[in-house]
Amino acid sequence: MLNRRTALAGLGATAAALALPISVAAARRGTVKPPRLRPGDTVGLVEPAGFTDDAFDLATVMETVRAMGLVPKPAPHLAQRYGYLAGEDKARAADLNAMYRDKDVRAVFAVRGGWGCARILPHLDFAAIRANPKLLIGFSDITALHLAFAARAGFTTIHGPNAASSWGKLSWDSFRALTFDGATPVYANPEASEDRLVQRQWRTRAIRPGKARGRLLGGNLTVLAALVGTPYLPDFSGAILFLEDVDEAPYRIDRMLTQLALAGILGRVAGLVFGQCTDCRASGASYGGFTVNEVLQQHLAPLGVPVFQGALFGHVANQFSLPVGCEAEIDADAGTIRILEPAVV
Repeated sequence: MLNRRTALAGLGATAAALALPISVAAARRGTVKPPRLRPGDTVGLVEPAGFTDDAFDLATVMETVRAMGLVPKPAPHLAQRYGYLAGEDKARAADLNAMYRDKDVRAVFAVRGGWGCARILPHLDFAAIRANPKLLIGFSDITALHLAFAARAGFTTIHGPNAASSWGKLSWDSFRALTFDGATPVYANPEASEDRLVQRQWRTRAIRPGKARGRLLGGNLTVLAALVGTPYLPDFSGAILFLEDVDEAPYRIDRMLTQLALAGILGRVAGLVFGQCTDCRASGASYGGFTVNEVLQQHLAPLGVPVFQGALFGHVANQFSLPVGCEAEIDADAGTIRILEPAVV
């Protein structure tokens, strides 16, 4: 996977120049609900970031979508490659635009993440996307699209597994409940099958206790931090912010949370959940350094709102699907996320 830290430079000026403004009031009038998925629906497959050019891998993705009872429709540039990207920026954006204009497509799956979604934001037709609400599904670098859609399209999207993810039982059950059934689940980490007196895997920890309600917004911390200062972030006032990351040293988590604090984002949220931080550790000996847990404590405990860490979403084999833009309630003591409204109609 491409090291995102070397690819994040140089985005802001183009994005700011080309994006069309949308008022905060318009963005917060209420999230539109896309139609629910039904067996036999056609879903578009796009790669807005990294590429997958292995025919066997793509065939497996098609089989996965069919196993969901859905009909996959590959985007024209799905198997293309442009360096570490799945085609040039305008081509990847054209694929996404086309899927939202296509009346036969009921939802849009990102095949994978990587890096590159932020590069296509200036080329997206948000008027067409806004006029054709349908679920966008994916995570990791797809965070850039979730946040931009929350700011400029105004309808629910699903932060959940990419089409090429492993799709274990927990992932599938969570996704199906939200997108097919229109359910409003309460997410709590499962008990780990460990031969221990006290569970260690999949534990949650309250950084600051209490309950909070708000609009679910967030995703990958690195991607969110890279969009600060651009016109593609929604209003986080009163939101439940959820964050996750992968392969980041504690000092980089520290740096990005500092950026969110200085930008005024952390100070506006009603509550916060930090999910999985997979392989987030120093690359070498760091006897005088902080752990990720210590960094989170330093930044999040002083916010004065309920916060917990360890919820099962992020770069793990199984994860919850979270409806971006929907109202939710968190209970930091219990380590739960309660979805308060259906994500679909």
